[in-house]
Amino acid sequence: AANEGNCAALAAGYHLATGKVPVVYMQNSGEGNIINPAASLLNEKVYAIPMLFVVGWRGEPGVHDEPQHIYQGEVTVKLLEDMGISVFVIGADTPNEEVSAAMADFREVFRKGRQAAFVIRRGALTDAPKVTYKNDCTMTREDVIKHITAVSGDDPVISTTGKASRELFEIREANSQGHGLDLLTVGSMGHSSSIALGVALNKPKKRVWCIDGDGAVLMHMGAMAVIGAQKPANLVHVVINNSAHETVGGMPTVAGQADLVGIAKACGYPHAVRVDSFDALDCELSAAKDRRELSFIEVRCALGSRDDLGRPTTTAVANKLAFMEALAE
Repeated sequence: AANEGNCAALAAGYHLATGKVPVVYMQNSGEGNIINPAASLLNEKVYAIPMLFVVGWRGEPGVHDEPQHIYQGEVTVKLLEDMGISVFVIGADTPNEEVSAAMADFREVFRKGRQAAFVIRRGALTDAPKVTYKNDCTMTREDVIKHITAVSGDDPVISTTGKASRELFEIREANSQGHGLDLLTVGSMGHSSSIALGVALNKPKKRVWCIDGDGAVLMHMGAMAVIGAQKPANLVHVVINNSAHETVGGMPTVAGQADLVGIAKACGYPHAVRVDSFDALDCELSAAKDRRELSFIEVRCALGSRDDLGRPTTTAVANKLAFMEALAE
């Protein structure tokens, strides 16, 4: 599914077609995306569709995690309960008998057309053999970002969730550059292009770059229609497409089968191209830099990142303040 809300709706369709109880597996960072279908589709006061959620718990209180997971981790269980979803937490030491008993209780919940969730603590599940995903592309995402920053210069950059932002941060570090020009969208997956649109519309004299990912674009693709309708002449939307959710295991997306360039054109982007070589990339980046119209560049790249790839060492708030200061100049 493109996002967790879509997945809940897909699961609802499965129930309607089969009468069986579907299971939705997700990370807790996607709870926000299931609120609408949970409240206005699944709930017993609406269609009463039974469903089991299996939710990975990032940012559990007392467990070290990245900043974007801290608040979400604090409210994970309460948010589910507030939506009328019964919750059972599974940890590494939870006896199988307790899980079985919880499942027995959930059957009564499902019979009433309600929903339940197993919330999974870190380390609770046994590691399965790792599946390695790959594609036939040769350019790496980090090298693509190096080429982008070589052209973007002193322009503001909004980068998407995951490794792209981590790589952008390290590229600036390696070049002894500051980080004020970059807004690293560490959470809120799928929304970096909308942030970039908001910046571009309100800073029309600045060239604004959005470094996006295929999974993020798919998650909230409606943003492209809005961007295409607004047509900010100072926005360059670059989608690095490795056809995978690499940060969370590398599972394939459908972006390898989707015509993102065709979608961009249909949404109203006046310029939209796909590149698969550095020569073509450099040519299109330079053209977009000089162009006075909205541009879309899809870059096909390989999966993978450096084993020693670090994480931003500044706080999200510090990043925001530095970015706002740079925009004000």
